[in-house]
Parts: sequence; structure tokens; C-alpha cells
Amino acid sequence: MTTIIRVLVLALTAVFTSVNAQEFQGIATYKTQRQVDIKLDSTQMNDELQMKMLEVMKKQFQKTFTLSFNKEESTYKQEEELDKPNVGMGGDFQIVSIGGGGGSDVLYKNTKEQRYTEQVDTYGKIFLVKDDIENIDWNLGSETKYIGEYPCYKATYTKMVEKPRVVINGEEEEESKEPEMEERTVTAWYTPQIPVNHGPDNYQGLPGLILEVHDGKLTIVCSKIVLNPKEKVKITEPDKGKEVDQEKYDDIMEKKAKEMMERYRPKRGDRNDGNSFSITIGG
Repeated sequence: MTTIIRVLVLALTAVFTSVNAQEFQGIATYKTQRQVDIKLDSTQMNDELQMKMLEVMKKQFQKTFTLSFNKEESTYKQEEELDKPNVGMGGDFQIVSIGGGGGSDVLYKNTKEQRYTEQVDTYGKIFLVKDDIENIDWNLGSETKYIGEYPCYKATYTKMVEKPRVVINGEEEEESKEPEMEERTVTAWYTPQIPVNHGPDNYQGLPGLILEVHDGKLTIVCSKIVLNPKEKVKITEPDKGKEVDQEKYDDIMEKKAKEMMERYRPKRGDRNDGNSFSITIGG
């Protein structure tokens, strides 16, 4: 059954590709959100403060991105925000977000050459992460649904991920030498009507543009598509920053995360006083 579906999808893609013989390009807008699970101590935080904190964290993970693409290349960039969420809440609690600079970051992908370049502003320093695109072993399913006006097909793949670690008052809830791993199924919905193998963030490789992704607590949904706009789409590979590969950049991020945790760790004698509550979340 899966083979038949694959053949039909590829056939549809070939039809749409022949119809769109001109240089194919477009701009897709995506909305992202991430569910956050927090273990709260009622002796340290009342209901009003808990709601206040959850609202701040919700805004932290609601973002809008733009994917500009042609048949072979794409750039994925966060739209600039007029008002950035307030991550500091005075003496009650503080939320430390560990990750890139957001609005100045851009991810360039070349699916023909199977490589990517990501410009990331991390703690005021710009990195240029260059590496090969990871091949995703998608399983093309039989389920279909419409996203806007586009008929979409379901695809999934599984991967091993590190279980999230809870950090309270600057210390992990449970310390372990080796991170605990778990299997996760990623679900994507793609449309052969847009015959490119691009998608948001690091998701790609399907016979049609990916319009929706569910990866653990992360959800990405396409809210708008403009195909072949009058003004030609400009796709430029970023070239500024310290050049590193993905493994080297991950090592730098891990070191920075530990430094930030240590920086925001309450001083001895301040813990469990009912007035301090700090949570660190990796991006």
C-alpha cells in the first residue's frame, strides 16, 4: 500500500512540475508554538504567580517565520517582533532562554547539493554553521487532509531524542551522567501541489512543500502561501560569522548553557526561602 501511495504522489508531483515549467518560487509563513510542562511547588509559588509565569513562557515560544524558496534553495527566518517578551519578572522569578538571537538568525538550505548554512547570533556572537543536510527516512502514509486550499498527505519518521531535563533554582531535578533517551515520532503534512522538497526549519525531503509539523511538544503550521510573486524572491546564502560545523556549534551551546545555569544559580542560603524560583529552558 505504501509503495502505491509513493508512486501516486510522485506522479502527481511530476504533473504539477510540468504544469509549472517556469522558474518556481514562493514565500510561506509559519506559526510555531511549543507546549511547556512545568513542575511547580505550591509552597514557593501561588496560583496567580504560576499563571503569570506560564503566560510569559507561552509568548516566548510563539513565533512567526518566513520560508522563501525556489526549486533548489530556501531561507528560513524569524519575523522581527515589535515587542519582545519580558523574560525577567523581578524578584518573583526569572526565565532564562538558552538559544540563538531569534530575529537575526537565518537558515539557508540547498536541497540539490544537500547542504545548509545557518547564521546564528548566540549571546552577541555570530556563528556560521555549515554542514550536510541530514537524510530523513520518511514513511509516506495514506491519510490526507486539507490545510487551507491545499490537499496534503501525511508522512512520519522516528528518531531518538534526549528526554527533557527540569532545572529548578539552578539545579537539575535529577542528576545523571548519561542523558536518558526516548523514541519520538515526527509527523508532517505536505502538499504535492507545491512541487518542492522544502519545509520549515530542519524538515525537508518530501515530494511537496511541508505545511505542518508535529515534533514532540513543537508544532509548526503554515498560515499563508504566496506562489510566484510579482517581485522575484531573493534567496541569499549568509556569509558572516565564525564558521563551524554542527557538532562544534552544539558543543559551544552546551558549554554556554552550563555557564548560564551557573550564573542564575541562587546563592547559598537563598534556596527554599519561598521567594526564589528560576527555570532554564533550552531552545
